[in-house]
Amino acid sequence: MNLSIQNLSVTYPNGVEALKNVSLEISNGMFGLLGPNGAGKSTLMRILATLQQPTSGNIFLNDINLLTQHDVIRQQLGYLPQEFGVYPKVTAKQLLSHLAVLKGVTNRKERNELTEALLIKTNLYEHRNKNMGSYSGGMRQRFGIAQALLTSPNFIIVDEPTAGLDPSERNRFLNLLSELGENTIVILSTHIVEDVKELCTDMAILNRGELLYKGCPRKAISEIDGQVWSKTIEKHEIQDYKSRYHVIYEKMFAGKPEVHIYSEVTPNNGFASSTPDLEDVYFQKIYCKNLKKEVLEESLSS
Repeated sequence: MNLSIQNLSVTYPNGVEALKNVSLEISNGMFGLLGPNGAGKSTLMRILATLQQPTSGNIFLNDINLLTQHDVIRQQLGYLPQEFGVYPKVTAKQLLSHLAVLKGVTNRKERNELTEALLIKTNLYEHRNKNMGSYSGGMRQRFGIAQALLTSPNFIIVDEPTAGLDPSERNRFLNLLSELGENTIVILSTHIVEDVKELCTDMAILNRGELLYKGCPRKAISEIDGQVWSKTIEKHEIQDYKSRYHVIYEKMFAGKPEVHIYSEVTPNNGFASSTPDLEDVYFQKIYCKNLKKEVLEESLSS
């Protein structure tokens, strides 16, 4: 399978540009879509799920036009939105069976076999007769994957699936996603860098509707090797360091800020070379884009 997104743009009536000429080629496997809140990820996910039309551009799943052949696409699509509701007083088995009917699985025996197989696959079988209102957040997310798999889709979208999950539920859910990515296109939209680092062989970074990077996470990390430096400082020094260095982000370590800077030459002043990870890539791409924008705005105003 191949998903081709071509020059996709979305401008809302209030003038906000949610997507700006985004083009991506995505094949089988886990594909990570990274970006902060407001980056345009959810807009792109809604378009791919046939729930929204773009202002311009094209999308093809192999030779199927995703923007015009909605019914054909929906037969091949599994979708787990960021938020989805359940009936709290209905059991998982009952609700999954009901959703299977809505998706055209009308034969009772076939439907029972399908729902039981999916509840086993998502590790919910022993909880199948419990009301959905008693499910934890992670169990609900796994149920969300079960309903997304009802039609054996070739193309699966999961939007911010691990937000709010505790570490054990998150690991269980990520393992499930990893299994799904072996034979299908799975797009994982998230702002959690670790999710992409652990699962995806290909990724893109979006910010303010623009595509900042598309490629392999490991390659992206190798590209900034030797250019990331870190130092633990005092809290009152943060603004001073931001004015003197290209600080891509800071985090707390043992109660003190640890700043990470981007520099192609040794910065000295106590900075130590830091082995980069995907978090450094993510913030470096966003920082450099913002820096270019600031330089351009200054040149235009002068």
